[in-house]
Amino acid sequence: MFEVSDRAFAERVTEEDVAISRDGRVMEVLSEHACHGWLEGYTLTGRHGWFATYEAFAMVSASQTVQHAKWLQEAHDLAWRVLVPSLNILLTSTAWRQDHNGFSHQGPGLIQNVITHRGTISRVYLPPDANTLLSVADHCMRSRSRVNLVVIDKQPQLQWLTMDEAVVHCTRGAGVWPWAGTEDVRSDPDIVLACAGDVVTMETVAAANILRERLPHFATRVVNVVNLMTLPLRTVHPNGMEDILFRELYTDHVDVLFAFHGYPGAIHQLVHGRPDPDRFHVRGFVDEGTTTTPFDMVVRNRASRYHLVIDALNAARRTPAGASELKAWCEQQLLRHERYVVEHLQDMPEVRDWSLGDWAEQG
Repeated sequence: MFEVSDRAFAERVTEEDVAISRDGRVMEVLSEHACHGWLEGYTLTGRHGWFATYEAFAMVSASQTVQHAKWLQEAHDLAWRVLVPSLNILLTSTAWRQDHNGFSHQGPGLIQNVITHRGTISRVYLPPDANTLLSVADHCMRSRSRVNLVVIDKQPQLQWLTMDEAVVHCTRGAGVWPWAGTEDVRSDPDIVLACAGDVVTMETVAAANILRERLPHFATRVVNVVNLMTLPLRTVHPNGMEDILFRELYTDHVDVLFAFHGYPGAIHQLVHGRPDPDRFHVRGFVDEGTTTTPFDMVVRNRASRYHLVIDALNAARRTPAGASELKAWCEQQLLRHERYVVEHLQDMPEVRDWSLGDWAEQG
């Protein structure tokens, strides 16, 4: 960023100052209200920007997000109001990765607020990697008169898709990752493993890998969701998937285990009215947290790869041979994790160092 622009600074600048000048374009201050207000005024004059903040502290200015969305909605109905650049909110330092700050900084509540706004205005994006983030950001910067909420952590992430694949995936909003699952495309899978969010996507792919290794005849389908607003009916939100595409991804009768970045209730709210919505079993943030390791956060909220494997076996309508042994193994792994993280203050090596390369070699 500072190779392109300095920080904006209205006071005296000395030779010792770094990346600070009166014509800088980066606006930075520890006040969510001020940053939010700056961006509102900036976009209303026809210019483009981003408001980046900790996920939990986006709630400090949540009322401003709501009021701006309402203003955009009213302006949308006035022919003499021209469209303006969207209000783009980027949430980092998410609930799942507060290795140092802890429980006070863990809260994905703004998602709940934004999904209740009218569909002509609200958008929620959960890119799972850097390339999908670039695609989403490009779309948000080109959009007009919307509130775009983008959630992804600033910690290093695994890369799932090439840039071209990411563009296709983000344009569709959600899609099957066939390389992650084990289904036979000629028949429905035993379970659909869906995910929305960077950390829970990694846990979902890892869970699918465990099932691939240990129960190769248990058919899994992995669905990743980037645009959260593809989940509701088209009559509820303009980004809602057509029924036929929704069925292509989630079927109309197979149970769906959905690993979600935010509070589980958001997914239940969004899929209301879809075929048999009770078959959606959601794992997400349930307000369990502390200053701890990354994997311990997903364990505490029962959204780890081991929990997902157990849930998948419990939810599937067919119990495959070896299911009880695999459940027992997952429970042992969770107990091992509990002991290891207390003794070593870091995650187990097979979790800490797990990567797509491991899957590729094993798969």
